[in-house]
Amino acid sequence: MEHVITGFKTIAPSIPYIINGIWVTLGIALGAAIIGFVLGILLSLCKIGKIKLLSGIARAYTSIFRGTPLIMQLALAYFAIPQLIGLNDVNPTTCAIVTFGLNSGAYMSEIIRSGINAVDKGQFEAASALGVGYWPMMRDIILPQAIKNILPAMMNEFITLTKDSAIVSTIAVTDMMRRSQIVSAEYYMYFPPMFVAFIMYYIVVLILTAVGGRIERRLSRSDQS
Repeated sequence: MEHVITGFKTIAPSIPYIINGIWVTLGIALGAAIIGFVLGILLSLCKIGKIKLLSGIARAYTSIFRGTPLIMQLALAYFAIPQLIGLNDVNPTTCAIVTFGLNSGAYMSEIIRSGINAVDKGQFEAASALGVGYWPMMRDIILPQAIKNILPAMMNEFITLTKDSAIVSTIAVTDMMRRSQIVSAEYYMYFPPMFVAFIMYYIVVLILTAVGGRIERRLSRSDQS
């Protein structure tokens, strides 16, 4: 135990450096969540639409991104594809955000699709009876109701993105995980710096979970009133 305490005292000057990596972590998760949300809406509308080609493409996209490891997708995007097309300078943070966003879009599309399917069919019929077009109906009537119903699931997806973002350390993005590895190599000790990152991830997830729970309770009260 004394050895562990000594280790924490040794790395104390580097602890703020590790903790500040949380902004990189949250930035990647937020950027990916925005891309995933927009892409998820487009894919979900294609899936429930009547154009078979678009529906098939959307389902194939979802199957590929949900059926392969995220770390493999990240490796392909950062190492393999740039080499294939002759691109030498790839920004790792941008690559991470785009890759995570494309992956999240596949999961978000299923979440949004289930939300749309949960909307009362009478809403569709009423809009059609009033002569509202398909896209205006989706934009102004159906999607707002669907998104309200799936906000807790969307929050869970954001939490998952935040946790999974630790793998961006494999492409040298200086998030919390990568910073803990750098500090570990600097001091030749692994437990103290990685435990700091471990606790910070846990705290962030607890905060996001509490926020998600609060949103869910507010939505429940609004539905009851």
